[in-house]
Amino acid sequence: MLADRILGFLQNIRLNFELPPDVQVLYPFADAYAMETCTRFYQKFYADDQPRYCIIGINPGRFGGGVTGVPFTDPIRLAHECGIPNEWPPRQELSSVFVYDLVQAFGGVEAFYKKFYITAISPLGFTASGKNLNYYDNRLLLQNIKPFSVACFREQLSWGLHASVAFCLGEGTNFKYLSKLNNEYRLFDKIIALPHPRFIMQYRLKQKEQYIVKYLEAFQQIE
Repeated sequence: MLADRILGFLQNIRLNFELPPDVQVLYPFADAYAMETCTRFYQKFYADDQPRYCIIGINPGRFGGGVTGVPFTDPIRLAHECGIPNEWPPRQELSSVFVYDLVQAFGGVEAFYKKFYITAISPLGFTASGKNLNYYDNRLLLQNIKPFSVACFREQLSWGLHASVAFCLGEGTNFKYLSKLNNEYRLFDKIIALPHPRFIMQYRLKQKEQYIVKYLEAFQQIE
């Protein structure tokens, strides 16, 4: 069952390189309650062996996946959209707001998660000075993360996920880095770049519905 493979991966994932000074890793799966809640999510939406298409982000943030263990899913969306009550403070993450508006436009959580699996260049997030840190914003982190990232992708693809096309969240640095990895390791046949949810919510909020349409049009390529 796909849920079991995902949960085994998350429980055993470890960084295999030394972090730069003053950089911390977000590892929610070490917390029993977070792992329990994460387990409820994956057992609810991935309790089958149907292949999914990958949606690939940057790395989890401290208010979303870095807390709940579910990518782009803050405690509010986890409870209200996914039907999984939780005890975390109801703090929202901007990217999570966009993703779940997209999920509803796609047809709801059941339809969306039956088709897609969300992961990231780094399935573990990072912070520095108490703020989110993207893997590519620290030179040493960017330099050292490749073997870890490639190993994570290879394990996830071994579950039978679709490799014909993947969707990259971020049209700039994240897409460039993923494309570089893909050119070297041939992980996916095709990668489609989409604007990152954080960028949309922070800088293009008035055009949010237009971006949702753009996502849906891109997803039609796999129908």
